[in-house]
Order: sequence, then structure tokens, then C-alpha cells
Amino acid sequence: MFAGSLVAIITPMKADGSLDLESWDRLIDLHAQSGTAGIIVGGTTGESPTVTEEEQLELLKRAKARLPAKVALIAGMGGSSTVHSAERARRLGEAPIDGLLVVTPAYNKPTQEGLYQHYAAVARSATTPIILYNVPGRTGVDMQPATVARLAKLPRIVAIKEALGTVERIRELCALLPQDFSVLTGDDATARESVLAGARGVVSVTANLFPRAMADMIAAALRGDAALAARLDAPLAGLHKVLFTEANPIPVKWAAMQMGLCQAGIRLPLTWLSEEFHARVGAALSEATAAFGLKTAGAA
Repeated sequence: MFAGSLVAIITPMKADGSLDLESWDRLIDLHAQSGTAGIIVGGTTGESPTVTEEEQLELLKRAKARLPAKVALIAGMGGSSTVHSAERARRLGEAPIDGLLVVTPAYNKPTQEGLYQHYAAVARSATTPIILYNVPGRTGVDMQPATVARLAKLPRIVAIKEALGTVERIRELCALLPQDFSVLTGDDATARESVLAGARGVVSVTANLFPRAMADMIAAALRGDAALAARLDAPLAGLHKVLFTEANPIPVKWAAMQMGLCQAGIRLPLTWLSEEFHARVGAALSEATAAFGLKTAGAA
């Protein structure tokens, strides 16, 4: 159901931290025109901990009004309380969305059985397809492939965003899960290899800046054209790394601002990119821009 290059989209903000809806509309149009297969609104890259549910709903409604039907619109969500997560899944299901990206509970470190029961409860409450989201570097818990395989048998759970960051984990998931269950990598640096190893696509941070390049690279990998995928990925390799020099989305929002895609807005406790990283992120951005003959991501 979900495949290709999906973007974990930034939430553009003004300098005072308020939503920049004009930039939001332009970003949605950019992805609609650039081959992006899906847009995740209110995920980690969208600063989910500080974006209110009301703001997320407004962003979703504006995005839906501008997107063609072929682009999936997905709401990011999650929490450490199963009861609250299930209720939020129900409420978000009333929005014009195609799916929910549900992150594993953070901080309280549930067991594998606890993870299963948590997602089972969310699935019972949801009215839209669910993408599991495993990101142990953020949450402190690693959902094991065997648990994912159990969850794949439940109605509504149709995919996983696996952000452990290893191709080995992707291979293990692909071997265990049904063919109609979408394995998506959440790691740009290994996305090409992951798709060649069986993943259906990527939920990308880099796609915020170069959506067409990411879409073309993933499409080549899905066709099994390893050589072309490698050529398309090479100019982006530097960005895949430097976009995590500080906590995501700090570097990608700075880069997007440099490209004229958004203003210099971010919400505490995140801060603007430290000056010591400007040159490193800027160099990778310049390399990718030059490689694709672009001045802004809008032509990507």
C-alpha cells in the first residue's frame, strides 16, 4: 500500500515559532510535483512533540486540499500511554488522511508483549491503515522483527517504518513478513541498499530538500537498477550524513531555509543549527545542488 519515496516533512515556522502556512502550501506543492509518494505530517522531522493536535489537523487539511490523490497523506502520532494513543488514533481518523504512522512508546520501555498489546489497542481504535514506526535511538525500545510479524496479522497494520539503520534488519523483516506488508526504511544513508534488499521505499529527511532526486533514486532501486540508483544517490550521500549532525530536524530546517523553502523558525527545546556546523551542512548542500544543476530544491 505504501511504497516509494515518502517525506517526513518539516513543519515550517516563523521566527516566533508560529506556523508559516504560506511556506507549508509551497512545500506541499513542491512534493506534489516532484514524485513524492507520501507525506508524513507531524512526525519526528515535523517537530511532533511541540506541534499541537489542532495545528496538525490544520496542516493535514491544507495538505489534502492541494495534493493529488496518488500522494498518500499520513499523520504521525504516538505516545507512552496506550489509552491516550488509541484515542488519538480514533480522532485523527476523522481527518482526511490515508494512514497513521505510529511510533513505539518512548521512555517507559515496554516489553515486546507490551508493544504488541499497545499496537493491538491502537489498531482496534483506528479507522485508517497503520504504519508501525520503530526508532530505538529516539524511544529507547527496539521492536523486534518477531513482534512485527505478530502485528502484521492484525487488521489495519499494513507497514513498518524501520529506523534502526541497518540493512540486516531490513532483510530480516522482509524475510519474516507477508509480501503485501510494506517495509519502509527510515534511514536515508542506507535507503538505496535497503530497497535493493527488499524494502518498498523510504521515509526520508533528505527528500525535504531534493524530493525529485530521492524519488528517482528509490524508483531505480525498486526496479532493481543498482547502478543507476547508486549514481543518483552519490550526490546526496553527504547530506544523508550531515542532516544528523545535530538532532533532526535542526540541520534539515537550516538547509531548507538556505534554499528558500522556509523561514528560520524552530520551537524550543530545539534550537537553530549551531554555527560550528554551518560549513559542514552547507558544503554537502552545495555539492548536491551543483550535482543536479539546481539553485533551489524547487527544481528538484
